[in-house]
Amino acid sequence: MFPVVEYFVSINGEGPHAGETALFIRFKGCNLCCSYCDTRWACNDNAEAVVMSAEELVDIAKKSGVKNITLTGGEPLQQKNIYELTDKLIACGFRVEIETNGSVPLKSLSGRKLRPVFTMDYKLPSSGMEKYMDVDNFSCLQEHDTVKLVSGSRKDLVRAAEIIDKFELTDKCHVYISPVFGKIEPSEIVEFMTERKMNLVRLQLQLHKFIWAPDMRGV
Repeated sequence: MFPVVEYFVSINGEGPHAGETALFIRFKGCNLCCSYCDTRWACNDNAEAVVMSAEELVDIAKKSGVKNITLTGGEPLQQKNIYELTDKLIACGFRVEIETNGSVPLKSLSGRKLRPVFTMDYKLPSSGMEKYMDVDNFSCLQEHDTVKLVSGSRKDLVRAAEIIDKFELTDKCHVYISPVFGKIEPSEIVEFMTERKMNLVRLQLQLHKFIWAPDMRGV
């Protein structure tokens, strides 16, 4: 059973499938508390949630009429037996993407026959959460997965470049650098990327924050 705080159909705002429609299923709870978190309301212990079964969520996915399913939070990998849901969704033909914060081991889920796609954060210094990152997760990533490095300062950008190079991330998966909304100008990130000649790294802007109000829910 899974505590769901909301589900809705919108567009993917980030990643290789940005701009495509997707069903978002947001779970309650997170083990981190990033300084710039924009879904803190879903992480609180007192957040309102409806407990739903894997079968109920698969039924919602089927009725949505879309093929992309994004499991998010909070931290979806905190949900016990999340593989029960991902197996059922993938077996039904859905493309299942898990947005994870980089602190929870991926090994068991990444090794499943019915494997979801991962969009994994690496939390940079301004998040206050870098010490919780599980770098062993990098070895679990494949070509369809993504590492997202959310940057709010020049210090973050320097650290992002170090991590990308050290773990050879562009040889493993998609790599994106995103600005903390309102904290750093995208142009500064572009300048940094060009100075460092960061081949195969992409600047990513969160589409939904430009289409709707940055703090709007359900989009």
